[in-house]
Amino acid sequence: MQLHELKSNDGARRGKKRVGRGTSSGHGKTSTRGSKGQWARSGGGVRPGFEGGQTPLFKRLPKRGFTNARFSKTYAIVNLSQLNELPAGTVVTPELLLERRLVRELLDGVKVLGKGDLTVKLTVQAHAYSGSAKEKIEAAGGTAEVI
Repeated sequence: MQLHELKSNDGARRGKKRVGRGTSSGHGKTSTRGSKGQWARSGGGVRPGFEGGQTPLFKRLPKRGFTNARFSKTYAIVNLSQLNELPAGTVVTPELLLERRLVRELLDGVKVLGKGDLTVKLTVQAHAYSGSAKEKIEAAGGTAEVI
């Protein structure tokens, strides 16, 4: 059996309700919306979270935390397991990572994370490192340089 051969059980799927197709259909004239009112209008209804004029829950709850959007940095992420495909003795720069498509764009810099193990000796030049990444690079005999 292939994925395209799978079929739903009988009664598992119901057809779309077709409204506004004449009075004899049972869903004609007002098309199941009743007569007049907010819900009967085109584009009618209320926005998500609206509680009938009562202060909505998202406004009643206290604000928490802080977002440092103005000064925050977004790093392009590289894991150590991705660096294993590079030959030993390579000087890994952000430009090399971009050229090899290990990162899509440089953003505010490159950060190396310690996921996986490094088996080759490399000189890595990046803007930031996690603690475990720095340890693993040095344990493999390489160096981690901050740009």
